[in-house]
Amino acid sequence: MSEAETTSSEATAHQLPPWATAAQTDINDEALAALETYKKRDPSKVVVRFKAVGNAPIMKQNFYKITASNRFQAVIQFLRKELGWKSGDPLVCFSRWVFSFCTDGHLIVNYSTTAAWG
Repeated sequence: MSEAETTSSEATAHQLPPWATAAQTDINDEALAALETYKKRDPSKVVVRFKAVGNAPIMKQNFYKITASNRFQAVIQFLRKELGWKSGDPLVCFSRWVFSFCTDGHLIVNYSTTAAWG
C-alpha cells in the first residue's frame, strides 16, 4: 500500500465530525465499549420446567436450559414452538417464582389454554 492509501485509511477509521470535541470522543469510546460488552453472550443458563395445567397438552420433555439473560417473552415463544401453536392460539403462562427461583434453581412455568387461576 502506498503512503497516501495508508494515511487515507487511518483517517477514515478515526475520522471525527467537525463538531466533535475531545470530551465527546471519550464519551463515544465509553459508549462503544459498553455496546461491545452488551453484545457478548451471557454463558449462564437457567433450567426452565414446563407444567401443563387444565386441558393443555403435556410435553414429552419438560426441562430445558435457556440463557439467563433472555426475556420471559423468549420462553413463551419457545413454548409455542415446542407445542406447535401459532401466535393467535390461546396460551396463558403462570410462574409462581416471578422474581425468584425455587430451591433447586429451576424456573417452573405452568401453561394452559385458559386462565387457570384467579
